[in-house]
Amino acid sequence: MIQVSSRFDSGNIEVIAADSPDAVRLRIVKDGAADFFQWFHFRVSGVRDVPLTLAIENAGASSYPKGWEGYRAVASTDRQTWRRVDTGYDGGVLTIRHTPDADVVWFAYFAPYSLERHEDLAARAQAGGTARLERLGATLDGRDLDMLSFGSGDKPLWIIARQHPGESMCGWFMEGLVDRLCDPYDPVARAIMARATLRVVPNMNPDGVYRGHLRTNAAGANLNREWREPSLANSPEVFHVVRRMEATGVAMCLDVHGDEALPYNFIAGYEGIPNPSEAHLARLVRYKDELARLTPDFQTAHGYPKPAPGQGNLTTSTGHIADRFRCAAMTLEMPFKDTANNPMPEVGWSPERSKLLAGHCLEAMLLMIDDWEAGL
Repeated sequence: MIQVSSRFDSGNIEVIAADSPDAVRLRIVKDGAADFFQWFHFRVSGVRDVPLTLAIENAGASSYPKGWEGYRAVASTDRQTWRRVDTGYDGGVLTIRHTPDADVVWFAYFAPYSLERHEDLAARAQAGGTARLERLGATLDGRDLDMLSFGSGDKPLWIIARQHPGESMCGWFMEGLVDRLCDPYDPVARAIMARATLRVVPNMNPDGVYRGHLRTNAAGANLNREWREPSLANSPEVFHVVRRMEATGVAMCLDVHGDEALPYNFIAGYEGIPNPSEAHLARLVRYKDELARLTPDFQTAHGYPKPAPGQGNLTTSTGHIADRFRCAAMTLEMPFKDTANNPMPEVGWSPERSKLLAGHCLEAMLLMIDDWEAGL
């Protein structure tokens, strides 16, 4: 008899039936106080050399059903290395087929980045002596909201991630970013920290991550719709970050996300804020062009439609920050699938590729600082 479970950090699945390994019936659980659902993460025990057929029966009713088209789930037997496995979608049911070579196997929507791993990252950064670790405040579940600060330069740069907890590639991105900033031999890290102060919030939604949510915090709030009027009652995570931004100022902010449907890395900008100047918009174009030059994993041809000036959503981080501080604020989107323009079929978009992209984002930020100092 096999067993399916998800009672662990970032776990999510409901078992309908698991009497036969070739007909396991599952459902994804909705976010606690909201109707969002897409993230899954579970383990199956007693399955060495057993052909598994796992049917997620409510996939077609999920928040982003287009995300299942051309998608393959990930599996791991050591929770370190995740590989894409045979996955099919018929418009309603997502079916995963896999024969594990170990007694226990974990499956997930994307390689998980647990709350425990975040704690390890923050502690490692602090212990290295490069970063300062600060608790900005508490979440609704009483968890700590961490910020890492790097450098001592004049330009206040912010990088935040995981407002939507199911977008676990963002955790891997932040690990790559933090590890590079902590490397004492990295010339880009040393240069950027000499000229800027980077404030990094690796996990904006610790409660949602631990609970296995897709998109919301413990109150069912989509944090990326709370930036205009955050509150301690509904969105303390955003409230504490906004308060700190008001104190430090913001010269640039990168908000890191994942997109379910589009198989590309791209940036959504602030074209829709009221009265953007040509100079203001030029910073957005400059950053995107430079990032595309640095890595073929990023591209500028595909992304979200650009709203007209004054028609953007100012409740999002990018809309609010770009309007409030008149700075370059951007939303980086990474895929749950693979990059259609630069595919790696065995792994798809992966933790390793997410971490590498973070380094290129830092390199592009250094160019932005050069432009500011040149008066551009």
